[in-house]
Parts: sequence; C-alpha cells; structure tokens
Amino acid sequence: MPTFLWEGKTAQGKAMKGELEAPSLEAVFALLRDRRIRPAPSRIREKGTGLERELSIPGLGEKVKPKEVSLFTRQFATMIDAGLPIVQCLNILTEQSEKKLLRNTIRSIQRDVEGGSTLADALAKHPKIFDDLYVNMVQAGEAGGVLNTILNRVALFIEKATKLKKKVKGAMIYPSAIIAVAVIVVAILLVFVIPVFAELYGSMGKALPVPTQMTINISNWFVANWYFMFGGLIGIVIALRVYYQTEQGRMNIDRMMLRLPIVGDLLRKVAVARFSQNMAILLSSGVPILDGLAITARTAGNRVVERAIMDARVSISQGKTVAEPLRESKIFPPMVCQMVAVGENTGGLDGMLRKVAELYEEEVDDAVANLTALMEPMIMVILGVVLGGLVISMYLPIFQMGSLV
Repeated sequence: MPTFLWEGKTAQGKAMKGELEAPSLEAVFALLRDRRIRPAPSRIREKGTGLERELSIPGLGEKVKPKEVSLFTRQFATMIDAGLPIVQCLNILTEQSEKKLLRNTIRSIQRDVEGGSTLADALAKHPKIFDDLYVNMVQAGEAGGVLNTILNRVALFIEKATKLKKKVKGAMIYPSAIIAVAVIVVAILLVFVIPVFAELYGSMGKALPVPTQMTINISNWFVANWYFMFGGLIGIVIALRVYYQTEQGRMNIDRMMLRLPIVGDLLRKVAVARFSQNMAILLSSGVPILDGLAITARTAGNRVVERAIMDARVSISQGKTVAEPLRESKIFPPMVCQMVAVGENTGGLDGMLRKVAELYEEEVDDAVANLTALMEPMIMVILGVVLGGLVISMYLPIFQMGSLV
C-alpha cells in the first residue's frame, strides 16, 4: 500500500503535516477529514516518487530491535490492562513510536484489526518483527481472554532472550578484537618491517641464523602471495556460507559447533536454556504441547537441536514421552531429561521447564565467565609467542654481532 505525504490545517488553523498509508489519494482526503484536518490538495503527494524517492541499500535498512519490540509489548499490555480497546491501544502506540518501520507496522496491524482480523493474524503478516513464538502466544491470549497477561510474559521472555544473547556475544568481543589487532600487527611486520631487516642483513654477506632465515622466507612468501591468501580466505568464507545454506551442510556445521571444546559446551547450555524458556512460556500460556514443540524447534537456532525437538514432537504424537527422544539425542543433559520426565508424570511440565531454564541461565553465566577467564591468558600466551618470536628472530643476528665484538 502506498504512503502519502500530506499537509493541512486543523479547525483552529494550526498547520500540520505527516504520512499516511492509503490505497488512493481520495482515501487520504477521507482519512484527514475524519481527523478534522482540512487538507491542502497541492501539498499531498505519494512518497517515493520524483525527488521524494528513497534509496535503500540491502542489509542497511531500518530494523526493529528486540528491545523496541519488548517496549511495545509492555506498553500494549499496560493499556489493555487499563481497559482500553485494542484498536485504540494500537493507535496510541502508532503515534508515540519513534521508529518509522515500527510505526508503519503498527499502523498496518491497526488497519487489519479494524478490518476484522484477529490481533494474532495481523501480527503474523510481519514475521521479521513478530516471530512464530510471539504470534502463537498472542493467539492463545486472545482465545483465553488473558491477552494482557500473555503480553507481559512475552515482553519478559524477549528481555531474557536478549540478555542471554548479549552475554554470549559479549564473551566473544574481547578475544575477537585482540585476535584482529594481532593479525593486523603481524601482517604489518611481515610486509613492511621484516623486508627492511632482510635488506640490511643481505648486505652483510653472512649466513643468517635459522629462525631469522625462516622468518624472512615467510615474509617474502607473504609479500609475493598476499592476494592469493586474501582471495583464498574470502573464497573459504563464501564456500562455507553457501554450504551452510544447504540442509546437510547446516546439520554438519551445527553438529561440529556443538562438539567444539569449551565453546560447544556453552552452545549446548544456551540451547537447553532457550528450549526450556520457550516451552515453559508456551505451555503456561495455553499453547498445545505439539504446537509448542514445533514453534520451539523453529526458534532453536541449531539444526541438531531442532531435529531432537522435532523427534520429541513425533514421539509424543505417537503417545510416547518427550523425555526419551531428548535423552537419545545426546544434546540434552541427563538431569534435564529426568526433570522433563518428572514434569510429564506429574502434569507440571511447564513448571519443571521453568526451573530448568532458571538453572541453565545461571549455567550460561558461569560458562561465559569461565570462557572469558580462560581465553584471556591463552590469547596473551599465543600473541607473546608469535610476536615475540618474530621480534627475537629478527634481532638474533644483531645479538650475534654484539657477542663477536
């Protein structure tokens, strides 16, 4: 639906302007009159035409952050709890939203709801902002008449998921930055510094120590073939990305990630915490267990974990338990499988999963702290060996000359 830029005046003569999504120019005039605004026909035009056309670069467009979705959800729940109709809530949220993309999305949802759609159906039209988990929980809240409670749970879930993701990313920032700086420093030494020493030592006409000669040979090879190396790295990255897009490739890479030392254990704990959080909140919101498992599988973020959850879904559809396929997958720890089995037997699976989620959130915190504490000295040792080795190898001839003198 096109967006129109408009200008007009209120009944009191106050000048106003803004944007409206409407099927036609006539609809814009009708909407403005409904708002008691007198439009200026010469100042109304379709956005994105002529000089108003907006250029968008793929990957650099506006995005709605989880924090903004969480804030929207909290405010929505508060207004519904205060007794305001859904359409009025959406209208208020549209006006106060600062982000253009979110504002236009809420306006579109408002129009769909006014047209007779359910809130869940309207949200489902915007999957990049509201995922399956969000939509299904809203659907359950609408059916049960507890939409405000469900929205508060959704907001809490988004905040927890965002916090969990930030912890894992935060643990990777420092070592990644150090490694990147180290690679740049080593490249500068190999390309600019070592050739100067090589030229100096070459004029001496004496045999160089083995470490020095090896370093010079590496530098010469790097200077002569850096573009092959750079192109090879880009080619490997592209090949891995293409391979990861295939079903088997994603399965193999995700399985390899889970088997990595230290990092694999962290990823496994994150997967268990995410699964437990998602299932607990879906079951407590009234979503059927089969639908909950399907939604949780799609939001797992790892194809191996996704397959394990889908196997559990097949198992329970055949009248069996959820715990058995989780145990057979070897992804979920035995304690988690036991707690799930106890929850199934006692009819309190959602409460048991909530306890598992709380436990593994703490486990993730400890794992992130341990990973950070372990990686820092390891990186320092590696950097010391590499950079120190380069420097010492280039100064060995000078030390030898000093001893001869």
